Amino acid sequence: MFAKIHLTIIVFGASVLSFNSQAGEAEDAFVSELADCAAYYHIATDAISAMDAPQMAAVVERLKLSGEQAEQLAKQFHTEEQVSAAITAAAQKHRAAMPNEKSLGSLMGKYKETCKSILAEPEKRLDYWSMVTM
Repeated sequence: MFAKIHLTIIVFGASVLSFNSQAGEAEDAFVSELADCAAYYHIATDAISAMDAPQMAAVVERLKLSGEQAEQLAKQFHTEEQVSAAITAAAQKHRAAMPNEKSLGSLMGKYKETCKSILAEPEKRLDYWSMVTM
């Protein structure tokens, strides 16, 4: 008989992620998504910070924290080097798709709600990837 190994990872002290140890593909897909989100948040933070608009300071801080959260969550599944490389690649991909460095519209349209949802309930998204990659 084969026994399934069940792991529990605590993220940020509050959220708990559970997954089957055979979920390598699911983890890879999840980390890829998190890298896209981290890159989106980093690009948005840089673009809005460059506007030098004091009234946007709270937005910049929220974006920065969300980027850090996505990055830290990804590091629960892959090494720091792998996560850093994935975020760098995602940022290059995002920037290449932008008309200019200040034009966040298409990036926001694609990632704003998706990333917010992923960070709000990461266990649900990992469960999704576990089902899709079976």
